[in-house]
Amino acid sequence: MTRSKQRPQRTALLTSSRAGQTIRSKAEAVDYAALANFRFELRKFLAFSEAAATKAGLTPQQHQALLTIKGFSSQNPVSIGELANLLFIKHHTAVELVDRMTKLGLLSRIVDETDGRRALIKLTREGEQRLRKLSRIHSEELGAVGPTLTKILKPFRRR
Repeated sequence: MTRSKQRPQRTALLTSSRAGQTIRSKAEAVDYAALANFRFELRKFLAFSEAAATKAGLTPQQHQALLTIKGFSSQNPVSIGELANLLFIKHHTAVELVDRMTKLGLLSRIVDETDGRRALIKLTREGEQRLRKLSRIHSEELGAVGPTLTKILKPFRRR
């Protein structure tokens, strides 16, 4: 292989303050190409996800909410406060989101039996159907990009 076609080593050059020595340290190296590739693939998947949600008549945030509620409600329904925390949004924003999704027939509210002040949320049949359709599409896409993501993440695995 010619020198111009060889892949450069991914190590950082560190200068020692003692003797002015240059030390190569893989532990201290930053693989910018791997990080950039990961961010690119992640953004590409997110763009796909946003387009799929929009095509299904939902906002990306509504799709995220449906998935979060379904995914984190295995034993007990999620509260609006928990939804806010899981989506990294403020409580009042989650209330508005749930209000809009309830009007669309995607969610229903239930009063928490142990604390009447808390509203719990569940997916309606319509919400379940939309999420199922989107999840199928997303699973197929993840299956397609999985090998690429595995390859990109390989440099980050601890030895």
